[in-house]
Amino acid sequence: MGHPAVDVERLSRDEQLELLDRLWESLGRDPEALPLSDEQQRDLDQRLDELERDGPKGVSWDDALQDIRSKSR
Repeated sequence: MGHPAVDVERLSRDEQLELLDRLWESLGRDPEALPLSDEQQRDLDQRLDELERDGPKGVSWDDALQDIRSKSR
């Protein structure tokens, strides 16, 4: 592997984050480029089964927002 075309060390933090975002976006265009291991696939299948069986967990956006606003007063 040769030297990168971009000197990452010279980029600002915002530029580094933008580059990272662009890299993830380019990798996400081809799901086959990052295949899941058998263990990862089993874990995702199990989580999906639990979600279908138990329904979603957590709080609604409205409840979360109300909680945040009440704590900031």
